[in-house]
Amino acid sequence: MVILHSPSLYKRCHNTATRSITSISYITLTSRIFIHLLCTEIAGNSVSSAQDKDHLSGPPRRYLTQPHMHTLPVITIYLLMALTNIDAVAAGGEFGILEGRTLALIHPLVMTGLFLYTLYAGYLGWQWRRVRTIQEEINELKKQVKPVAVTPDGTPVEPPKPSPIEAKIQQLSEERKELIKGSFRDKHFNAGSILLGFGVFEAVGGGVNTYLRTGKLFPGPHLYAGAAITVLWAAAASLVPPMQKGSETARNLHIALNVLNVLLFAWQIPTGFDIVLKVFEFTKWP
Repeated sequence: MVILHSPSLYKRCHNTATRSITSISYITLTSRIFIHLLCTEIAGNSVSSAQDKDHLSGPPRRYLTQPHMHTLPVITIYLLMALTNIDAVAAGGEFGILEGRTLALIHPLVMTGLFLYTLYAGYLGWQWRRVRTIQEEINELKKQVKPVAVTPDGTPVEPPKPSPIEAKIQQLSEERKELIKGSFRDKHFNAGSILLGFGVFEAVGGGVNTYLRTGKLFPGPHLYAGAAITVLWAAAASLVPPMQKGSETARNLHIALNVLNVLLFAWQIPTGFDIVLKVFEFTKWP
């Protein structure tokens, strides 16, 4: 049985496939090879077996209305190659508002808010730390208070005069009561959770938006600092379990990581402002 080839069908298939893949991607050598294999398979399978010259009087050729099942793997490979060869378009309009100025400005606005919120979270954390450290100060001061002489029945020999140490203890005790009323522990935990969730989301979202607008990322101080800040958020959050168990080392490391985070965040602001200016220069509303 001889498989016949239909040149006209091959040509139509080749032209159609080329136009289709060009509409979503650049034609690469790999794409050309698979277009050829695909069209050859379809054109070859579109014609049934034919009789040789000694049997020209036999039944006419039969044309199939669809390719054989073994054509499907080739079609599948072609589609996969077409999809994997899609190149990002730089502000070409294919993504509509996703490439516009509106979405591009969301990232700097959100990150500005997160920077201020980071400072607020740091304040909450410091206040919660004060609740613990004040109690330690009180305990140390109590050790310095001199015992008062008393009679056998337990009454003081003479009315005690409040010492400066006792006055300090009273002051710190009142301050600690006020701090406890502020619920700084829960507020700090909630603020940290919000920073971790929204921060990671927006850090990734900023990179995605840049890729949609320009077709690439721009390795540099802003990108590297942003990646470091994201890692520091995660690292600081990972220390919460040992901190809850009373590890002073974990607490100190948590503070150090967050201080470094704030410094990187502040250092990143000028580079982010330069990017905002470029957004206004190279994008349009919306």
